[in-house]
Amino acid sequence: MLRALGGAAALGALAGCGVPAAYVKPGDRTVADLSARERTLTWANWPLYIDTDDDDPNKRPTLDAFEKRTGISVDYVEEINDNDEFFGKISPALMNHQSTGRDLIVISDWMCARFVRLGWVERMDRARQPDVAKYLDPLLRSPAFDPGRMYTVPWQSGITGIAYNRRKLGREIRHVSDLWASDLKGRVTLLSGLDEAFALLMQGNGVDITKWTADDFHKICDQVEKEVQRGQIRRFTGNDYTKDLVSGDVLACQAYSGDVIQLQADNPDIRFVVPEEGAELWSDSLMIPNRARHKANAERLVDYYYEPEVAAELAAWVNYVCPVPAAKDVLAASKDKDTAALADNPLIFPDSGMRKRLAIARDITSTERVDFAKRWNRIVGL
Repeated sequence: MLRALGGAAALGALAGCGVPAAYVKPGDRTVADLSARERTLTWANWPLYIDTDDDDPNKRPTLDAFEKRTGISVDYVEEINDNDEFFGKISPALMNHQSTGRDLIVISDWMCARFVRLGWVERMDRARQPDVAKYLDPLLRSPAFDPGRMYTVPWQSGITGIAYNRRKLGREIRHVSDLWASDLKGRVTLLSGLDEAFALLMQGNGVDITKWTADDFHKICDQVEKEVQRGQIRRFTGNDYTKDLVSGDVLACQAYSGDVIQLQADNPDIRFVVPEEGAELWSDSLMIPNRARHKANAERLVDYYYEPEVAAELAAWVNYVCPVPAAKDVLAASKDKDTAALADNPLIFPDSGMRKRLAIARDITSTERVDFAKRWNRIVGL
């Protein structure tokens, strides 16, 4: 039920059935910080989301350098494969005021919004994070769910836009509405996840996604239902949309900017576009869950990754939108030609024109989520 309804909404329903409320008050979120005497921390992240050594995938250069510099040992665990799945994994501890055994986690901002609303994460001490304060991209500084980014700090960012095969399609795509063109019938895919899909589609209708309404959402659903019925949409996908795009079964699709950079290395005919109406800028963010025992160590690690030199090294490997614009100059100065070229890639460092078309969508609230998820999942076939 947690997965079908969306974790926070389902927890609210459970509370109505006599289960204790999941919200944790500020005074119940912290425990004694052992950082001073225990030079360690546990960090949960997604697979393949940090730089690794070309000759030894078990070595992580930036993280190894942090450990050497600070003397803090990091237990780095690649255990997050799905936002809802991870929510279900650690929510019992958090709602029962228990430690998760993790000092730092990385999840998508739409899921971070639930954690912040539920009071499941600790406020970071910016006095310990001067580089975050100085270098965090202004576009990412104040999402609706966490004004001022007091509870979350972007790990990597990205854009949800449109990918297409320019050679096979024979023309450019510039608008969201281009997905509904007759020459793309049956060769379009949309993302299956509600949180991943809705914002870009709304932008195609000229909606300001920082303050969209329920009417905007239902209008999108009406449009998508129509396209499904007339056979325009081949299927709804997760990250496996890349396979269809590479094979040529699909000519255009909703896509993530970081994925397309990887695809372009093998096929330069694959393009990524931020539509003229705009595209969604999103982040996967670092958070310190309640009752973390090494909070100061975690805050120090977060700030370390905001040093421009470190952010540049990470960006050169992961190829997502770098949340530290100052890293661009570091990459541009590289003696390695391929590394220096990354500084001019707008999918890593969006140019001024692209930045004007990017926006962070307001999150779906817990009261909206149940009905919205039911309608979207019926369309998608979940």
